[in-house]
Order: sequence, then structure tokens, then C-alpha cells
Amino acid sequence: MNQEPSILDYVKSQWRRWTRRILRPFVSGADSQEELFIQIPKPGIDLQLEKQYADAKDTAAAIKSVRTFAVPWLLFLALALALIAQYTFEPRPNRSEWAGAILYLAAAVVSIWSNRRGELGLAPIPGEIEGHDLEKQKKAPSSFLFISSLVLGLMAFIGFGGDKFNKANLTLWLAAIWMLCWAFWIPPSKNLFNRALEFLGRAEWRIRVTRWGLLVLAAFAISVFFRTYMLSEVPSQMISDHAEKLWDVRDVLNGDTSVYFARNTGREFFQFYFTAGIILLFKTGLQFISLKIGNVTAGLVTLIFIYLLGKEMGNKRVGLLAMAFAGIAYWPNVISRFGLRFPFYPVFYAAALYYFVRGLRTRTRNDFIISGLMLGLGLNGYSPYRVVPMLLVIAFVLYLLHRQSEGFRSRAGWGMLAVVVISFFICLPLLRYTVNHPAVVAERTMTRLTGQEHPLPGPVWQIFLSNLWHGLTMFSWDDGEVWVLSVTHRPVLDLFSAALFHLGVVLMVIRYVRQRHWLDLFTILSIPVMMLPSILSLAFPGENPSLNRSAGAIVPVFLIIGLVLDAIMTGLEKAASNASSRRFAWVLALCLFTGASFQNYDLVFNQYRKSFDAGTWNTSEMGLLVENFGHITGSVDTAWLVGYPYWADSRLVMINAGYPDRDNAIWPNHFVDTLPDPRPKLFLINIADTTSVDALKALYPEGTLSRFQSKYPGRDFLTFFVPQTGNLPTP
Repeated sequence: MNQEPSILDYVKSQWRRWTRRILRPFVSGADSQEELFIQIPKPGIDLQLEKQYADAKDTAAAIKSVRTFAVPWLLFLALALALIAQYTFEPRPNRSEWAGAILYLAAAVVSIWSNRRGELGLAPIPGEIEGHDLEKQKKAPSSFLFISSLVLGLMAFIGFGGDKFNKANLTLWLAAIWMLCWAFWIPPSKNLFNRALEFLGRAEWRIRVTRWGLLVLAAFAISVFFRTYMLSEVPSQMISDHAEKLWDVRDVLNGDTSVYFARNTGREFFQFYFTAGIILLFKTGLQFISLKIGNVTAGLVTLIFIYLLGKEMGNKRVGLLAMAFAGIAYWPNVISRFGLRFPFYPVFYAAALYYFVRGLRTRTRNDFIISGLMLGLGLNGYSPYRVVPMLLVIAFVLYLLHRQSEGFRSRAGWGMLAVVVISFFICLPLLRYTVNHPAVVAERTMTRLTGQEHPLPGPVWQIFLSNLWHGLTMFSWDDGEVWVLSVTHRPVLDLFSAALFHLGVVLMVIRYVRQRHWLDLFTILSIPVMMLPSILSLAFPGENPSLNRSAGAIVPVFLIIGLVLDAIMTGLEKAASNASSRRFAWVLALCLFTGASFQNYDLVFNQYRKSFDAGTWNTSEMGLLVENFGHITGSVDTAWLVGYPYWADSRLVMINAGYPDRDNAIWPNHFVDTLPDPRPKLFLINIADTTSVDALKALYPEGTLSRFQSKYPGRDFLTFFVPQTGNLPTP
């Protein structure tokens, strides 16, 4: 006799449902998440059975209407274990790496288990699609334009023999680049001019504002705040490298158009012309802030390409999360604020990689052309970028070895050729300078890679493996001892980002093993490759890890963070496909982001600020004192910084005083040379330099010695003021 389901039957069905969720993976889709284990009799001829079927169906519908949240507890456990593991790695006295390592291992095991159950998995990589104008994409480049560009390029190469930009070689160089790009370029069905005319011809213009667009803008606005807040104060002082850079910019503004700047072991040209343009445009002068504006701009552009890369590797939410966490992170924030060339490494890498990956996915040649342009510009930006061409070759080889390249290998080869040739043309000035002065261009690299400047402290293979280990563990353990760019001996990532990153590496390995997509393997391999400029500091292993030389790794690291956080949110949304679960997923992401924001704020604006101020000399205060002296006396010609070992850089004092073309250093043996000048005099003296104080008192008994009270602890210095000693000469 058939009976209606009892309460006990319902309880048993829920128990079976719960146990099945533990023992087998979730299946995507709303139906799998709402399945009910109620025995529903099949309808038959018997009217009574049909009635029972209808009643059971109504009962099932009623139960389905009461949604229950199936907690993906393995997902939460993996995240919790990773967070606790990273918490044990946070700086504290006598911290031990073993507890955190064991917890991270447990988090990896649980994340694998969670992935097998379907709770935790990375978003699928978008599939390959054919770009626009398929027949045009298959056409070979224009032979005439290509040969013409080679001729012009050769003429430009010869013209750069004088190591300077001039009207002739610059015109030839730019014309060669334009003809080369046009030789490979596939014109769209509607060019930019026609599209502009079509837009202007519309009777009505509409601007579409979406919630997603506002969310992206909000995340970017938060990043802008983190990158620009207290920009003039963090960091507060320049170091000697900044004096070198500003003097190079001064040379550019004075008409010295070098293709390579040999001062201070040699530097590529991009930053100096970029900064000169900022000074001319914004009238900021030869000051620290001019360097900072250019670099912060580069850092913000990097975030845009991280967002676009996130969409290429997953979806737009991956891009948003990666951009947001990179925007608040202390590592990219500090290297952007510091004012040296460091952010030009990740920005040009992110741009070159985005167009390269997009070109392989959409099979559009124009993307390869833009990738080549970005690759070449990056080589003119910062020396560690020299590993990027090798990395793109690795990417291309991995692509050819995987099934994603089927049917596209030939055209991909044309695209790779475009990248190589165009980047080669962009680097023509640097290549010619290298031919003329190979030792100058290679000096910085060779002094770190070999014993040219300092003997290697051990066998090469041991130093390399040690540096590799220290480099790869900096994300969760120790970012090194380069105090001008970091809060030393702490993880380079905040607690939340580090935990997500390590979970993401595990999930990316799993996805590669299952799907064999070249982009997963490439992303993992790109991290140590991008860190090679730091890892290969064999002669000076204390400089590794170096946050500036490994800056290119910012791009894959935060992409992985975005991927895994998206995976966590997707797992929560799959557990119960309703609005509440989606809101909970976003709330969790917001909590992690908020925690990371607070910690990164403290790292940059408290810890880094204090450590940097304690380690640098307060040349800004010295410069202000000299500037005020000049306003009072009418000249700064008689204001000097007395030389003392390991003290302030006199060039920085004068740059801060507003006289970047002067150096007011004086040594004690030249004090006597100041006697014939009757004008008032000011000497800035190190507080420990009693010898100079005694010598000045002997020369100028009427002088006044004072102690300048600095706002920076431990940075007081002495001033010795000498009043006018006679009648000033008639001008």
C-alpha cells in the first residue's frame, strides 16, 4: 500500500543529500544544487497514484521554495588554514617557519580536496576565437613596406652613431617604425576617422553607465588614493640616485639629447624624456615630485592592464579583483612612489603580455604589433626588463606545444615575427649605443652577475639556488634588507594577499594538470623568470630579494590572487544559487579586501615612512634652509654643505633649494678660500664633525654656531653663520 512521505522520510532525504555533498563533487547548475531526495511515485493509470504523484510534486516544490545554504566547508577550511599559516609568518620575535609551512601544506591538501568536490576551482580561460576580417588576417605582410622600413631602419641605425637624438636620425627612426607597423597592420573594416564621423553624425549620443562600470571605477579610485596620498611625504627624501636622475633630466632640458645616459653605471632613456615632458607640461621643476608623478602614472596604467589581463585569463571579476588588490598593495605602491625607473618594468610587461596573449587568443595580428611596440619601449625603460623578450619566447614555445595552437601555428609565427622585428626597431638607438659602448651597457648587469666588481662569495650554483629560494619565499616570509624600498624582513605581500596567492598557485597547478592550457603553465613559470634580475645578483646576494628588480612579478602574482578570490566567490555562489549567496560572496571578498587595505596602509604610511625617514638624511630641510638664506642675503653662492663621510649629498641640498644645476659641497681644507668673500656665509655641518667646527671658529671668530632641530628623529645638524665682514663690492 502506498503511503505519503513522512517527516522521517524527509529527514532521511536531507541526511542523504548532505552526505552526498561531502562524498561527491558539486555539479554546476541550479538543479543539482536543489535536488530533493523524495521518493516520488511515477504516475500510472490508477487515479489514486496520480493524486499521490501530484501531492508529492507539490511537497517537492514547497521544499525547493525554502532554499537551504549548503556550506562549502572545505573551501572555508582551506582559506582559514592559509590565513592562519600566513599569520604565523608575520614579523614577530623568534618566528618559526615550520608551523606556517605545515599549515600551508594542510591548506594545499584541503584545497585539492575542495577542488575535487567542485567547491573550489578557477574560472575557465576564455577560448580561442577568430578575430575580425579572417581573410585579411591570413595575408602576408606588405613586402614593399617591410623592405622600405629595413632601409630606413639601417639609415637610422647609422645615424645614431653619435649617441644623440637629432632631427635626422629621429625622423628616419620614426618613419621606419611607422612603415614597419603598417606593413604588418590589418586595417579594420571601418577606420578610426570613419567611426568618428559616424559617431558625430548621430542625432542622439548616449552614455551608458552600468553598476559594473561604477564598481570598476570605485576600485580604481581607491587605488589612486593609495598611490597619491601623501605623495610628497612618502618617501620624504631623495637619495643620491635621484640626484643622478634629475641631473640627467636637466641635461635633456638643456638640449643634451642622449640615447643612453652613462652617468651612474648607465641608464636607458625613457624616464628622462618622460620626466622632462612632465616638467614642461605641469611646470613642476627639477624636483622629486616630477619623478614621482611620472612613476605613479606608470603604476596606475599597470593596473589597467592587470584588469585587462584578468579578463583574458578568466573573466571581468578576476580582472577587477586583481586590479583592486594590486592597487592597494605596498610592494607596487612603494616602487611607484620612489621616483626611479622601477615601475616601467611591470607597466610595459603587462602591456606587452596583454596584447601578446590577446593576439594568440583572438588570432588578430594587430595585437602582436602593439605587443612589439610595448616590448621595445620597455627595453628602453629599465635594465631588468631585458628578461621579457626571453619570457615571451617561452610563452610562444609553450603555446605551440599545447593544443590551443592547433590550426593557428603558422599565423602565430607571423605574429611572433612582428613582435620581434618591431621591438628590434624600437630599440635601434639602444642597440647602436651598445655596439659603440658594450661595456657601459653591460656594466650594471655584469657587476651583479660576475666577480667583476666584487668576488663571488661562494660557488655559483649554491648562490643561485639560495637566491632562488629567498626570492620565491619573499611573498610570505622575507622581502630582504633593501630598506630604501621596503619594510625589511617581512613578507612582501600582506597577510590576506599572501594566503590567496599560495592557494592560487595550487589551484593553477591543478587546472593545468586537468586542462593543459599553456597560459596556466606560463603564468607559474613567469614568476621566477621575472625575478631573475634579482635572483642573479650572485656577487651581492644581500641585494636579493630586491623589490625593484623583481617588480615584473607583480603582474602574475596579483593575477593569481584575483583568480583564486574569484574561485572562492564562485564556490560560495554555487553552494546556493540565490541572491543571498551572491551577496555573501561579495561581503567575504570585501572583508578580505578591507583587511588587506588596512594592513597595506599601515605598511606604507606608517612602517615604511618611519623606517625610510630614519635611514635617510634630511636634505629637504637643509635645502629649505639654504633657500631661505638666499632670499635673505640675495644669493646662495656663500651657502655650503661641509663634506663628511657618509653624510648628506650636497647635490640634493641644492636641488631642494631650487638650484639643481649647482653643487655647494666644501671640504675643510678649502675653508680658507672663503675668506676673501665679504658676503654673509652659511655652513651646514654634521653634528659629529667637531673638527670642522673648530676650524671655522678659528677662521671666523665672529661666527655663530647653532643646532638645527629636525622634525626627523636623529637628524639634527649644525649651522655656522658668518655675518658680512666688510663692504660688498659694487655690482
